[in-house]
Amino acid sequence: MKILIPASEGKAKVTTPSNLKFRDTDFRFNESVTQVVNLLELIDEEDLRSIYGTSQEKSESFHRQNQSIFNEKCVPAIDRYTGVVYENIGWKNLDQKAKDYLQNHILIFSGLFGMVKPLTPIPNYKLKMNVLSLQIHWRPVLTEALDEEEFIIDLLPQVHRKAYVPHKNVYKVDFSVIKKGKKTAAGHFGKAVKGKFIKYLAENAIQTIDDFQGFKHDGFEWDGNQFVKEQD
Repeated sequence: MKILIPASEGKAKVTTPSNLKFRDTDFRFNESVTQVVNLLELIDEEDLRSIYGTSQEKSESFHRQNQSIFNEKCVPAIDRYTGVVYENIGWKNLDQKAKDYLQNHILIFSGLFGMVKPLTPIPNYKLKMNVLSLQIHWRPVLTEALDEEEFIIDLLPQVHRKAYVPHKNVYKVDFSVIKKGKKTAAGHFGKAVKGKFIKYLAENAIQTIDDFQGFKHDGFEWDGNQFVKEQD
């Protein structure tokens, strides 16, 4: 079983990274990452703000950072990613069995790296999945990689779900809110519960969907298909 989750937009600037540079890692999708870096080199500076969604100065800094990733030092992805989902997973406070579960089952979708595990060494970077047609770039690569899996739980947002073609081995899990009879996606408010759910999976070594009903948080409960929270 594999569990798909998104990378966080926020990245930790680790002050003491390892001396391992990304070029020296045996990364599974190196060729595809090189293609993305080569694409970045073709972009004019005036287009950078639309890619990185920030000021021109910061966009240029992010752009240089992305172009030099093969020469940058790495830390495990789980230490690199910040944000609400990862804060609520609480990696550092998990016992070794729970960490082993996450390493064996979690796959993190990334605009620059395609797909990584929690302990995959990666440098600092910034690149969303929904720019530069990266969803299309990664779709055949990730679809083929995931086709090998017997069963997949998809916890991805829609942006990342477009980066692969799900087969019958995929079960999509969503978090929704029902208010006045209308159901909507939990969105940002569902990130915390998603992180808590991933933590629950790890701490309880969950292997089947039937065990999802044991998880409840902040009003969200499993209805047999998805997690739902009813509001007045």
